[in-house]
This record gives sequence, C-alpha cells and structure tokens, in this order.
Amino acid sequence: MSDQDQLVALVDGIKKNLARKPKEASADAGYCSEANLGALADRGIGAYIATGRAKHPDRAERKLGGPLTQAMGSKLKRAGWRSRYRLRKQVVEPVFGPIKQARGLISTES
Repeated sequence: MSDQDQLVALVDGIKKNLARKPKEASADAGYCSEANLGALADRGIGAYIATGRAKHPDRAERKLGGPLTQAMGSKLKRAGWRSRYRLRKQVVEPVFGPIKQARGLISTES
C-alpha cells in the first residue's frame, strides 16, 4: 500500500492544526507524482520531493515523468549539495535506523 495519496491530506492537516500552511514540504520519492507536485504548487508551498531512488542522484540517468516531475528533478539537481531536500538526511532519516533496530528489523552484527 502506498502513502502517495496522503501527501496533500497531510499538508492540509498541517494548515488545519496550526492555522497556517507550511512554506515548504520535503518528501521522499514515494510521494512524487504530478498530482502532488501540482497540488503543492496550487497551495503556494515550495516542494522538495525526490523524483526517484539513486545512490548517486547526480550521476543517475533516469527518465522522469511529466513536466512537473522533470522540473522537480532539475530543481534538486541544480541545487546540488545546497538542496533543501538534503536536510531530510539530518532531520528525518536518522531516526529510522534505531527504530528498525529496536523492532528487530535490522541487525547490528557485521
């Protein structure tokens, strides 16, 4: 089951709960779709959504979807190491390892 259809509801929920919309939103490639990119643009929210999975995104040759997805790929590539998307690695991603380890999903043994 994909969470792709939950991005807009999540962003709208933030506005409802905080009485203001977020200025920017960052999400992984699972949320990348023309519909989501268009909805964020319609709401005036700066999007930083990965367009695909790659170990080395700057060297990856991927075929991107529609025009919004292509524009997002260019935006992320243009920003390079300064990309706002890279902040996810510092803010969001670090918690997943300990959670997976605590649930026995990954091993600490080499």
